[in-house]
Amino acid sequence: MNRTILARLVRGLIVALAVAVVLVAVVDGVGVLLPAEGVGVLLPFAAAALCGAALVAFMPRLGRIVIRLTHHRETTPYMALADAAARIRAGSLEEALPGLAEVLAEGTGAPRAAVWLAVGDRLVLAARHPDDPADPPALRPGGLSVENLAVLLTRDDTDHVVPILDGTELRAALSVGKPGSWITPADRQLMRDVGNGAAMLLRGVAQNAELAERVRRADELAATLQASRQRLARAREMERRRLVVELSHATTDRLSDLRAEVLTARTSVAADGAEDGAAAATSLATARTGLDELLDRFRVIARGVYPSVLRDHGPVNALDEVAADLTRTVVVSGGFGERLGWEIESGIYYVAAAAMKELAEQDVDEELVMTLEHGDGRVSVTVDDAAAPVGPARLRVALADEAERLIALGGAVELTGEETTSAGPDARAHVVLRASMPDRLEPLVDPAGAPGGADLPARV
Repeated sequence: MNRTILARLVRGLIVALAVAVVLVAVVDGVGVLLPAEGVGVLLPFAAAALCGAALVAFMPRLGRIVIRLTHHRETTPYMALADAAARIRAGSLEEALPGLAEVLAEGTGAPRAAVWLAVGDRLVLAARHPDDPADPPALRPGGLSVENLAVLLTRDDTDHVVPILDGTELRAALSVGKPGSWITPADRQLMRDVGNGAAMLLRGVAQNAELAERVRRADELAATLQASRQRLARAREMERRRLVVELSHATTDRLSDLRAEVLTARTSVAADGAEDGAAAATSLATARTGLDELLDRFRVIARGVYPSVLRDHGPVNALDEVAADLTRTVVVSGGFGERLGWEIESGIYYVAAAAMKELAEQDVDEELVMTLEHGDGRVSVTVDDAAAPVGPARLRVALADEAERLIALGGAVELTGEETTSAGPDARAHVVLRASMPDRLEPLVDPAGAPGGADLPARV
C-alpha cells in the first residue's frame, strides 16, 4: 500500500477514535450528572467543540505519531509551500534545488519529481527526487538534457510540466511523474504555486548556469586566440629567418662579384692605354649585368614579402607572375569571380605560391595545373600533380608555415598522395593538395575544435 494512503488512514482512524472517546466521555459520563432537560441537551455540541479545540492543539503531536507509526511524513499542499519557501530562503543552491524536487514529490504524492534549468537552447536536469547515485553520469543531474518542453513531456517518467518563464524566455521547468495516477487540479495548482515562489531562485540559477557556459566558451575562445597568436608569431619568425637566408644567398656572392668588377674597372680607368679602357668597359658591362640580376632577385624576394600584383590584380595574376620565374610550365585556371578581402586572397595565395615553387622548380615535361574555386561560402586552390618531383612528406614540411597562417584564418589544408617508389632525379610522386578557407572572416562562435598542430597529417 502507498505510504501516503496508509498515513492518511492512520490519521483518520486516530482522529475518529479520539472523537468517539471524547463524545462518549462527555455525553455519557457528564450526562449522568446533569438533568436530561436543559444543560444536558447541549452536551453533544460541547463535546464537538471540545473535539475541535483538541484537534487544533494536538495536530502537530498527531503528525509525529503518524510519522512514527508509518515512517512517512504526509505533506499537505500548504506544508509543501512552506517547505518550498524554507528551501528558497536557505540560499544554498545545492540544498534548494534538490529540496524543491523533494517538495514537489511529497506535495503531489508523485514517485518522481525533477527541476530542469534552461542552458542555451536545451533543458538540463538540475535536481530530481529521488536521486539514485548508481545511475550513470549521463542520466544524473548535470548530465541529462532534453531539447525542449515538448521532448520533456514525451519522457516516460514525466506526466506534467510547469515552465518557469522570465518574460517570454524559458528559464526553468518543474516536472512530476505519477504513473498509474491522475494529475489532479490540486497537483497542478501546487506546482504553479511552487513555481511562482521559486521563480526568482530558478531564474537566478538559470542565469548563473548560462553565465558559466558563456565564461567557459570565452575561455575556449581565449585559448583558441592564444594558440592562433602563437602560430602567427611562429610563422612570422620563420618568415623572418627565410628572408634573412634568401637575402644572404641573393646578395653575398653577387655583391662580392659586383665589387670586384667595379674595382677592376676603376683600376683600368686609372691606367693609361686603349687596352685598359676596353678592360674597364668590359668590367663595367659585367658589373651592370650582375647588378640587373641582383635587382631581379630582389624583385622576386619583394614579391614574396608583398606581392603588389596580388593587391592590384588578384591571385590569378599574382600566381602567373610567380610561375613566370619557374622552370616548369604552370597553368593557373579558374578564379574567385570577384575580389575578396586581402586576408582571404593572401591566405590562399601564399599556400599556392609555396606549393608552386616546390613542385615547379625542376624541369618536368607535364604541366602543373592549379585550379582556383569559389563556392558554398569558401574559396580554395586545388593541385592534382601525378608527376610531382617531391612526395607528400616533403611537400608537407615545405607548406608547414603557410598552412599555419591559413589555419589561423579559419582555413584548412588537405594533403594526400603517394610517395615515389623509385630513386634518382627522374623519380616522380603523386600529390593532391587542397587548401580552402571561408570567403569572409567572422568571429569564431562555435568551432568544431582547435587545430591539431602544424605537423600536417592528412588534414592540417
